[in-house]
Amino acid sequence: MSDPRPILFFDSGVGGLSIVAPTRIAVPDARFVYVADSAGFPYGIKDEAEIAGRVPALLGRLAERYAPRLIVIACNTASTIALPAVRRALDIPIVGTVPAIKPAAAHSRTRTIGVLGTEATVRQAYVDDLAARFASDCRVIRHGSAELVTLAEAKLRGEPVSTAETRRAIAPMLAAHGADSMDTVALACTHFPLLAEELAGAFGRPVTFVDGGPGIARRVAHLTRDQSFARTVPDLAVFTGPVGTGLDQAMASYGFDSCIQL
Repeated sequence: MSDPRPILFFDSGVGGLSIVAPTRIAVPDARFVYVADSAGFPYGIKDEAEIAGRVPALLGRLAERYAPRLIVIACNTASTIALPAVRRALDIPIVGTVPAIKPAAAHSRTRTIGVLGTEATVRQAYVDDLAARFASDCRVIRHGSAELVTLAEAKLRGEPVSTAETRRAIAPMLAAHGADSMDTVALACTHFPLLAEELAGAFGRPVTFVDGGPGIARRVAHLTRDQSFARTVPDLAVFTGPVGTGLDQAMASYGFDSCIQL
């Protein structure tokens, strides 16, 4: 029997669309609900206590409202801070997004990698643990940038984003000791793959960017492998605050033809 329950994607903004794209390919018959916590945006400059309190409570209400079969927390900051609490609170599968340090280290030939995320993400002990477990033989250069999140949101609204602006946002990473040998960068914010072209131009030399999108898509496909799907209603984009100008068109380009404010 067909099952109409959606897969729910959650982020502070539109960065989670970088997770939606590969997941659509992995589970093409699933219905998606995307929730942008625009009323709480941005997460990356907030303190841990605020995020730890906000995310589980909000996801609890969203689970009641949309009855998803699975939730993807398509936000590195929310995942590194609140994922255990969300899993304790909800009796459905929860897939988190964590910095792609393991694949970055596996790919690097110079043994110098970057971790580019929000300020709240890159300072987490969880990131320390990932680096110790999977990149112990690497120099790991971290940089947190709220500016890149803003630029990614602007790009999705249809505004121009320049290489120069992007370069200024990552200038401390480029100036860090050993950065000249950095050959791989883990994009530890789901917003940042949306700026792949701009980031490539900002680095100005060959650098490989890795992110969690493909791995999350595979995980979702695995967890739903024996399930049936029914797309009886269109995919839905939900904003907890006002929908920014141009974002409804951006959401439609990712398959969300219906866009509402909660």
